[in-house]
Amino acid sequence: MPGGRLTQQERQQIALGLADSLPYAEIARRLERPTSTVTREVMRNGGPTAYRADLAHRATERRAHRRRPVSSRGPQSAPQLHGRDAEAVAEYEETLTTVLMATGLPKMTARVLTCLFTTDAGSLTASQLAQRLQVSAASISKAIAFLESQSLVRRERDERRRDRYVVDDELFYQATIASARSNDQLVHTARQGVAVLGPHTPAAARLENVARFLDFISESIVRAAEQAREVLHTKTAAPPDDTGTETDTDTARPGPHHG
Repeated sequence: MPGGRLTQQERQQIALGLADSLPYAEIARRLERPTSTVTREVMRNGGPTAYRADLAHRATERRAHRRRPVSSRGPQSAPQLHGRDAEAVAEYEETLTTVLMATGLPKMTARVLTCLFTTDAGSLTASQLAQRLQVSAASISKAIAFLESQSLVRRERDERRRDRYVVDDELFYQATIASARSNDQLVHTARQGVAVLGPHTPAAARLENVARFLDFISESIVRAAEQAREVLHTKTAAPPDDTGTETDTDTARPGPHHG
């Protein structure tokens, strides 16, 4: 990160920029910092509406203090292929994790998903994830369970009968459909309320409007997902499989792709 860690004065400038509704890129330009640095700083410390420079600075100092005794136990950097800059990759992974957290994912779940997204093979075992992120197997298990429940990862067995956790093109389609269909129960319940509250009352009208809105949104999302599905399977020049760089001592090739 150019210039090292953010200073308290820079954090105050970020707060002023947010108060003026400046975009992250403009705030970063004024600070002569990468946009990702500002984005990560804001999202890590309450988001654009709750960011406070003094609280953010104290929180950063506390995190740095906690990390010092165990700095050698931080997440392991995997060997980089294709001429990638290891520092740039690490910064991008932190930015992506922060953005995923802003969508509502718990921190560990976001870290696991980032790890899978940024792996060329698109799959890792639980032990590889634990080793890369330097966390317990239980933490990985809990994060994977949540991701599976949201159709964001798929589990498959490789030739050594180990579970591998996979992100692939088809999962984005399935997750979109599942998200749209999750509205169905709310639509049904809202219309139950219409009958209970009386069809000609303001409360019933409000619930009916909610049901109609969600119905329309869900149908539009499903229709758009069906139309755009083939985009997810557009083939590009595939780089070599990066499973040979995994740090797990018993790494095997990923299992067959189901798409």
